[in-house]
Amino acid sequence: MTSNTHDQRIAKMIFGSVYPLYVEKVGKKGRTEEELQQVIEWLTGFNKQQQEALIAEKATFETFFDRATLHPNAHLITGVICGYRVEEIENPLTQKVRYLDKLVDELAKGRKMEKILRS
Repeated sequence: MTSNTHDQRIAKMIFGSVYPLYVEKVGKKGRTEEELQQVIEWLTGFNKQQQEALIAEKATFETFFDRATLHPNAHLITGVICGYRVEEIENPLTQKVRYLDKLVDELAKGRKMEKILRS
């Protein structure tokens, strides 16, 4: 269970402040920023230029996911991330952010792109 305060904090986080941490995490494991962008595009529909624009505008995760078109297979993302089972998270926005976290984690762990993209 996530608390309302926790959910609000996630909603107000700036995507652009977390993005470099994603890049660093996947880079440490030999994955590229291009692969990260591919994963983000699969989940949200945002191409590289749109991702860069959202970073430049300092979009919150709330704004980021309000504008996103979630992939129809996003519900296939399961497992535990940050101590929470993603398929059981009740707050829709928090669940979407954790979907992204889970995909980044899988990328960093060297999982094959076909598996990450649930294809």
